[in-house]
Amino acid sequence: MDDSQRTAQYLAQAVALATENVRNSGGPFGAIVVMADGRVFEGVNRVTANLDPTAHAEVTAIRAACQGTGDFDLSGATLFSSCEPCPMCLASSLWARIGTVYFAADRHDATAAGFDDALFYQYFENPERSSLMPVSQLAPDTGTVQDPFDAWRAKSDKTEY
Repeated sequence: MDDSQRTAQYLAQAVALATENVRNSGGPFGAIVVMADGRVFEGVNRVTANLDPTAHAEVTAIRAACQGTGDFDLSGATLFSSCEPCPMCLASSLWARIGTVYFAADRHDATAAGFDDALFYQYFENPERSSLMPVSQLAPDTGTVQDPFDAWRAKSDKTEY
C-alpha cells in the first residue's frame, strides 16, 4: 500500500470514528494520530458529552497519543482528521510537534452542518479582534511578571519543552 492509499485509509477511519461518535452522544468529528513507528491513537469530539470546550477530536487524539507514548513530544507523527482543524486544534498540533496534518471535510462543510468556526479563524486574521474577546497585558499588583520565569530558569530538575 502506498502513502496516498494509507492517507486515504486513515482519513476514512477518522470519518468513520466521527460518524460513530454522533451515535454515542458526541460531535461529528474524529481524529487519528499515527506515530512514525506506526502506533495509532484515536480521538473523538466530546465537547457536549463531557462539557469540555477543549475536547475536540484532534485534541483528544493528541492527548491519547501523549499518554500512550509517555511523551508530550509527538515529533514525526501525522494527524488525520475528519474535518479541517480549528485554530485551537492547529495550535495543539503545533505544541505537540505533529509533523503533518491531513483532513477530509473543510471548514465550509462544517459551517453547512451548523458548526461555524469562521469567527475564530477571523479572530486571528483580524487586527480589530478585541471586539470579539479583549485580550490585554497588565502588570500584577504584587511580584513581577518575571517571577515564574526566574523560578523556571533556576529549577535544576525541569523537563524542557
